[in-house]
This record gives sequence, structure tokens and C-alpha cells, in this order.
Amino acid sequence: MKIGIIACGAIVRELIAIANRRGWDYELTAVPAQLHNRPERIAPAVAKKLDTWADRFDRILIGYADCGTIGALDSLLARYPHAVRIPGPHCYEFYGGALFDQQAERQPGTFYLTDFLAHHYEGLVIKSLGLDRRPELRDIYFGNYEELLYLRQLPDQNESERARAAAARLGLAYSEIDSGLDELEQRLVELIESEPR
Repeated sequence: MKIGIIACGAIVRELIAIANRRGWDYELTAVPAQLHNRPERIAPAVAKKLDTWADRFDRILIGYADCGTIGALDSLLARYPHAVRIPGPHCYEFYGGALFDQQAERQPGTFYLTDFLAHHYEGLVIKSLGLDRRPELRDIYFGNYEELLYLRQLPDQNESERARAAAARLGLAYSEIDSGLDELEQRLVELIESEPR
């Protein structure tokens, strides 16, 4: 089976690790992670990739959860029976699985960081939200958060130092867990092995 992967730039490394471990015959292209700050732009960006890829692959994995598109990705994919996205609302949930559910239940006011987001925190959070120029906005954006949880996907890419610094900068309590890639891998395998819609 020839697999195309259209992925959010924030999870490219993890998708490559899983695809290589599984020995899939795949080709991957990325969509900029910065689009998460403007989720209404995600589905149109994915559509451009799909239009050029639709006939080249047996299955196309869309490396996104819903990611704030409010169903726009699913509406787009309804036109492509062999294209499937990762189930779930966002990457924190498909990395964390039951651990995410437990944390969300215990502390709804949690700000989550993945390896990618912790590594690019300064650019994707501080600069893109204007906190470098207007630090007083911190309490407007983050006033309802109480804790920062760092979900570590790949131990050899440990970003805990940056994640701790982010928590301190936001005035949040810090915790971390090794989420790994098992939950994401299981979902991807199910997508590859499922019958086209």
C-alpha cells in the first residue's frame, strides 16, 4: 500500500518515527504548524495538498486531529474516501490518551506542551501572541490556567528545561509525563488497516 501523509509540522517527526518503525511505503508533506493560531486556515491548506496528491496514493493519512477547525477538516475529507485524519480533538489528546483524560478531569485549567511546542515555545506562543511586546497580555491569555503539563513524546528529544521555563514565565505550576507514541501509533495503524469509507 502506498501511503501519503499530509501532516501538521508539529507532528512530522513523530509520524516519520512511526511510519519508519512500521515499514510503511510512504511520502510525507507538511503544513506549517503556525496555522494553529489561525485554525480556519488549516482545512484550505490541507485541501491544496490533497488536490495534488489525491490520485497518487492508496491511503492518505491527514496528520491532524480536529485542531480547532470545528469540523472543517472532516467536511473536506468527506470528498476523499481514501483520506483519513487522526481521531480526536487535538494532539494533546492523541499523545496522552488516558493520561490526558485524567489530567483534564483533575485540572481543567491545564496548558499543555508537546516536544515540538516546548521547543518552539518562544516563537509559537510568546511572539505569535505578542507577549514579547505586550507582556501584560499574559493574564488575559493565561489567567484561567493553573498548571502546565509537558507531554514528552520522545525521550531523546527531552524539552523539559524549556517546558519548565515556559511554566515559570506563565506563572503556572509545572508537571511532566512521558506520553510516548503508543496511543498515536495505535490510532494510525487502525486508520491504515481500516476499509476506505
